[in-house]
Amino acid sequence: MALRVAVLGATGNVGREMMNILDERKFPADSVAAIASRRSKGAEVSYGDKILKCEDVEQTDWSQFDLCLMSAGGSVAKEWAPKIAKAGCLVIDNSSHYRMDPDVPLIVPEVNPDAVDGYDKKNIIANPNCSTAQLVVALKPLHDAAGIERVVVSTYQSVSGSGKDAMDELWNQTKGIFVNDAPEPQVYTKQIAFNVIPHIDVFMDDGFTKEEWKMASETKKILDPDIQLTATCARVPTFVGHAEAVNIETADPLSADKARAILKEADGIVVVDNREDGGYITPIECVGEWATFISRIREDVTVDNGLAFWCVSDNLRKGAALNAVQIAELCVERGILKPDSLLKSPTFDKGSPA
Repeated sequence: MALRVAVLGATGNVGREMMNILDERKFPADSVAAIASRRSKGAEVSYGDKILKCEDVEQTDWSQFDLCLMSAGGSVAKEWAPKIAKAGCLVIDNSSHYRMDPDVPLIVPEVNPDAVDGYDKKNIIANPNCSTAQLVVALKPLHDAAGIERVVVSTYQSVSGSGKDAMDELWNQTKGIFVNDAPEPQVYTKQIAFNVIPHIDVFMDDGFTKEEWKMASETKKILDPDIQLTATCARVPTFVGHAEAVNIETADPLSADKARAILKEADGIVVVDNREDGGYITPIECVGEWATFISRIREDVTVDNGLAFWCVSDNLRKGAALNAVQIAELCVERGILKPDSLLKSPTFDKGSPA
C-alpha cells in the first residue's frame, strides 16, 4: 500500500506525536511530509529513523497527497481544511473548528466508526477534544449495556493540552519556586506550579467554560444526543496525561462487578482496579500508552443506578494524535483511503463545494 500523507502542524506537540504514531503503528504510507507555517519552513522533525524538513503550507501542492492529518489550530483549519479537501486530499482535523459541523463526522473509532461514512460531504473528519475522547471510550460499553442517562465529570488536565509554552511555564515556575524567583504566569491566568486552576478555555454566559461545553456537546454528537452531561474542567501541574473522575446514572441497574467485566472486554480500555494501595493508574503511568485506563470502579449509592470510576489517558495520544491515526486506519479499512490513488468518492470531487 502506498498512501501519501502530510502532517500539517508538524512542529507542535501533537504534530510530532502524529509522526511518531504513524511510524509506530506502521501506517501504510509511501511518503510522509511535514508541513508547517512559513516561519517554520526548514524546521526538522523526526519520522521513525528519518529527519524531515518542514515544508511551507502555502507552497504545498495538496493534490499530491491522499491524507492530511491537521493539528494547527482552529484558524488554520478554517482557512486551509476546505482548500486541502477540495484538492482531493482527505483531512482529519484535530482542532475544534469542525467538530460541531453537521456535515463533518466527529469520530472515535472504538465508539462510532460507522459515522465515518459521512466524510464525503466535505472530505473532512473531525477529531474530538482530548478530554472527550477518553471519556466516550469509557462510556460507550456501559451505555450499550445499561443506557447512560446522566454524566457528571471532573477533569484533571495536564499542561500539554495547552501546548509547548504551557509545558515550559510549568517547568520554569517549578524551578523558580525553589529559588524564590518564580516567573509570572504568561500562558495561564494564575500560577500553575503546585496549584490547580479551575478554568480551561473561555468562559461562556452560563458560567461554564468552553472546554466544559465541548465535553457535553461532543459526547452527545459522538455517543447519544439524549445523554445529559455536566463537567468541571481543571488544569493541574502535570506535563502529560489527563485524568477524569466520572459519575454516571444508568436507565438499567449495573453493578460495579458487571461494569468491571464489561470494561475489561471493551476495545481501547485497560482496567486496573485493585482495591488496595496503588491499585489504580495515575497520569504519569499512562504516558506513551495507547489505552484508556479505568480504575476505582464502584457503585454510587446516592442515586438510583449510579456508578463512579476514574479514567486516565495520554492526552497527546488517545486525546489527539493516536485517535487521528486510528481514524485514518479506519478509512483504509473501509476503502475510503485507497493506495496509489488520490482520494475520490461518488459524491465528492475537486470541483464540488467544500
